[in-house]
Amino acid sequence: MTERTSTKTTTALNWKLPAGAVCSLKPSTSMRRGTASRGSALRRRLKCEQFLCKYCFTSCAIRRKRTTFKPDELATTFISLHRERRVDGLFLSSGIVPDADTTMEKMLATVERLRLKEGYTGYIHLKLIPGASFEYIERAVELADRVSLNLEAPNQARLSELAPDKEFASSMWGRLAWAAELIRRARLEGRRAARSLTTQFVVGAVGESDRELLETVQRAHRELGLWRAYFSAFHPIERSPLAEHPAEDPVRALRLYQSDFMLRDYGFRFDELPFDEHGLLPRDKTPKEAWAEKHLHEPVEVNRAPRHVLLRVPGIGPKSADRIIAARRETRLRDLSQLRALGVTTRWAAPYVLLDGRRTAAQMRLW
Repeated sequence: MTERTSTKTTTALNWKLPAGAVCSLKPSTSMRRGTASRGSALRRRLKCEQFLCKYCFTSCAIRRKRTTFKPDELATTFISLHRERRVDGLFLSSGIVPDADTTMEKMLATVERLRLKEGYTGYIHLKLIPGASFEYIERAVELADRVSLNLEAPNQARLSELAPDKEFASSMWGRLAWAAELIRRARLEGRRAARSLTTQFVVGAVGESDRELLETVQRAHRELGLWRAYFSAFHPIERSPLAEHPAEDPVRALRLYQSDFMLRDYGFRFDELPFDEHGLLPRDKTPKEAWAEKHLHEPVEVNRAPRHVLLRVPGIGPKSADRIIAARRETRLRDLSQLRALGVTTRWAAPYVLLDGRRTAAQMRLW
């Protein structure tokens, strides 16, 4: 798994601890040989015993061999790979055996071994287990660079269809809220703590709308200071309870990401998102293009428009808007090639901009 941090791209070692069937070393085939193969002797028949998550390959509804590591074994394997410069960071998740606190305790023991005994100061992303005790969440925030808990669904009604044994308000949202509060306090007091908080949703498994998902994401940004939401298009797992459910179009997840960025980084209001009567976003165009077609009735002069107006133009993002503002202090922008050099996606922007008072050819069909 590759994650973008504030300073670098981290090649993360993606482990499922007690119940997960996957111990995948993403960077290279050679890495999957050698050191990682030590875990093959550690396999046991274990289950994700607490939750019947209908979409998950580690669901207790599926009988399969599981792979597990003891905390010291996992820490030793990771630190060996890190010293060989095969990985830059650790993303640690887990199935649940036999309960949330036991699993969380083992995960924390792994991270404590890395931080306190091995002296590892690099990137660690630690998953929080739904329903884990608050003291374990507090320790996770102290040790990790990023913590996350997957909400999976936008509300209790949808979650009950997807994972009927899970409780949304307390065991999931409540734990995220506690982690957010701990991060906030640490920042105010100047103490070390996780830098960010994330979550993830399963898209398309139980009939939820895009509106439902984005309402919950917007609330998480506002109330929890959520750094980012991830959207995973549903794909059926053989022998799982949803094995016959059709896979979701990955484009739908892309549109959710784009809409989230519009709310978080582009200054759009929730009521400006282009939902249809069923609460769904368009698939054939970006949500920003759909908004512009209905509302951007006059072309935007890139040589004069303020930043918040530039951000309304399809193809112009925060970085390219800043570059436009910097460039026009030195010169007049008269050609699409100049915008392209500044990072603008000109095939999207061309219908909506003026270049030193002149319209582009792409605008003739619109105005």
